[in-house]
Amino acid sequence: MPEDDEQWNDSNRAFVQAFMARSTLTLEEARPLLAAIRTAYERKETLPEDITEADLNAHIAAANTRISQFDLEIRSTFHQTTRKRVYAFVNSTSDPIIQLATVHTAEEISFLKRVLDAMFETYNTPRHEVMAITSMQALRLSKAPDSSRRETQDGSATQGSAGQGLRQVEAEKMLKSLVDEGWFEKSKKGYYSLSPRALMELRGWLIESYNEVDDDDDEDEERLPRIKQCGACKEIVTMNFFRMQRSNNCPVCRTEWTGNDFVGERAAPATKPGGRRSGWGSNVDTSRTTVDEAGQNDGEEEASD
Repeated sequence: MPEDDEQWNDSNRAFVQAFMARSTLTLEEARPLLAAIRTAYERKETLPEDITEADLNAHIAAANTRISQFDLEIRSTFHQTTRKRVYAFVNSTSDPIIQLATVHTAEEISFLKRVLDAMFETYNTPRHEVMAITSMQALRLSKAPDSSRRETQDGSATQGSAGQGLRQVEAEKMLKSLVDEGWFEKSKKGYYSLSPRALMELRGWLIESYNEVDDDDDEDEERLPRIKQCGACKEIVTMNFFRMQRSNNCPVCRTEWTGNDFVGERAAPATKPGGRRSGWGSNVDTSRTTVDEAGQNDGEEEASD
């Protein structure tokens, strides 16, 4: 491919290499990086405060024209907590789970799938849209019970629950790796949730995997999607939804927010004396619980109270 030196030069190549080593960038992180690159390339000092968002966008646009042939793309989204724009390298075509399998074992990928099932099924009910998981909840998934086997349409079991599972120390190491690699984030309260990079790269897979309609569902009954998107920006929402809006009204139906209903870890049932959480059934199989089953457990728990 012919290269136009005015559009693609050593500063662009250095930017792509530095970006790939980090996986994600914000404007604040990109400023000293681009300043150092420009200083070296132009042989005159450039300060971080001289770098603008337009400079970053120009480098990203140039990079995207070159990396698209490798099925890569730099995308951006707003962080749901900080509201800062996050840029990330994502694979634009291949299955992201297969991509993870190149650096993790089959047992680790199976564990990851069980954790994702827990985030978006077990701990994502109409009453409690948590879409996050604590360390203790995740470690319970280190072994795959036979009852958790997911079957495809032709009746064959998927990889997500096959094998012997992981030892707890291996599961802990895997969780740390997912945070270090930029797939998970861990909050101050100890909840793991998908990072902005993961939401961008796993977007299609998440919708296909968790917004599917089961054969048992009544076709005439409206099914609430587990993966929800903002009606305004169309991004996947997993936390703090109305805290991000300037208005307290839904951008689609205009319903006013109650001020008490949250999405994310703040939606988790409150802990009762003795360490029990109201809302989750005490005998819930944490490896895989559907929305309907979790809802029934909610009612049973509250009825017993």
